[in-house]
Amino acid sequence: MPVSWRFLSRFSRPLVGVALVLGLSACTSDLPQTTLYPKGTSASLVHDLLQPIFWTAVAVFVIVEGLLVYSVARFRSRRDPKAIPFQLHGNTPLEIAWTIAPAIVLGIIFFLTVSTINAVGDLPKSANAINVRVIGHQWWWEFQYPDLKLVTASDMHIPAGQTVAYTLESVDVIHSFWVPQLGGKTDLIPGHINKGSFSADQPGEFFGQCAEFCGQQHAQMRFHVIADTAADFQAWVKNQQSLPPALAGKAKDGADLFAKIGCAGCHTIAGTNAIGLVGPNLTHFGSRNTIAAGVLANTPDNLRAWLRDPEKVKPGNDMSAFMTTTVKGWGASAGQNIDLLVEYLTSLK
Repeated sequence: MPVSWRFLSRFSRPLVGVALVLGLSACTSDLPQTTLYPKGTSASLVHDLLQPIFWTAVAVFVIVEGLLVYSVARFRSRRDPKAIPFQLHGNTPLEIAWTIAPAIVLGIIFFLTVSTINAVGDLPKSANAINVRVIGHQWWWEFQYPDLKLVTASDMHIPAGQTVAYTLESVDVIHSFWVPQLGGKTDLIPGHINKGSFSADQPGEFFGQCAEFCGQQHAQMRFHVIADTAADFQAWVKNQQSLPPALAGKAKDGADLFAKIGCAGCHTIAGTNAIGLVGPNLTHFGSRNTIAAGVLANTPDNLRAWLRDPEKVKPGNDMSAFMTTTVKGWGASAGQNIDLLVEYLTSLK
C-alpha cells in the first residue's frame, strides 16, 4: 500500500470520530442563539433569505469541488515521469461561462437581499408599534419606553404579536443589538442613532447578546426579551409605572443604607432621592429575571454574591472598585449590611 494511503487509513477513524462529535454537538433543541428557528416576522424574513443563498452556496460548492476532484483524478501524475499532460491554453467559451454564471448568481442574491432589507425596514410603519429606546453601556443594556414613561435594564418586555420599533444608541463604544430568533444584528454607534424593529409571533423568552466586540466583558453583555400576552404586558407596564411599596423592617434599613453609602449617585429608583444615571435604573429591580446584564439569575444568593464582590462575578465593571472598598470598610458588619441591601433591592417589585 502506498505511504499516502497508509497515512489516510491510519488517521481516518479519528477524523471520522471528530467529524461525528462536531456534527452531533449541533443536535439539540436548546439553541437560544440560533437563527434557524425564527420566532418573529423580522427573523422569518432573514431566514427566508438564508434558504436560497445557502442552497446556492451548496450547489456552487458541489460543482467547484467536483471539478477539482475530477481534475486531480484525471490529470494525476503517471508512473512515467516524462509523461506531460495535454496542455490547454485558453478556452474562450469556458471563460465567458464562468464569468457570466457567478455574475448572474450574485445579481439574484443582490435582488433578494435588497428586497429583504426593504421588507424589514417597512415593519416599524405599524400604527400601534411599541417604541423602545435601546442604549448600550459597557457592559449592560438600558431600555427606555418613551411613550410609557418607564425605564428598565437587562429584561426587555414586549407584547407578543405587536411590532416593536427601537432606536439604538451607545454611550461609550460600538455595540451590536442582536436577538437571533427575533431579528438581525444592528450596530449601536456612539453619536449616531440606528433604527430597527421586530415582533414576536407568540409569548416566550428570547436570548439577546451584544454581537460586536466591545471590551473585556463583551461576552457577558446579555439581555432577555420577554414577549408577554397583551394582558400580561399591560400588567407589567402598570406595575413598572407604579411607585415602590412602603418599606418596613430590614427593607427600610436597607433603603437607608443604600442612600447613606452613595448608591443613589449612580442608580435611579423612582419615588426616591436616587437619581443617578451612571448605572442601571433599579426601579422594580426585584421583578427582573437576571442581574449583572444577564450573567446571574435574580436570586437573593446571587445578588448577595454580586454585592460582596462584583469583580469576581464580572471583572472590569464600574461598580467593583466602589463596592470592594465599601465592603472592606464595613469589617465585621459586611455580611449584615449586604443582607440589608439584598432585603431592600429584592423588595422592589
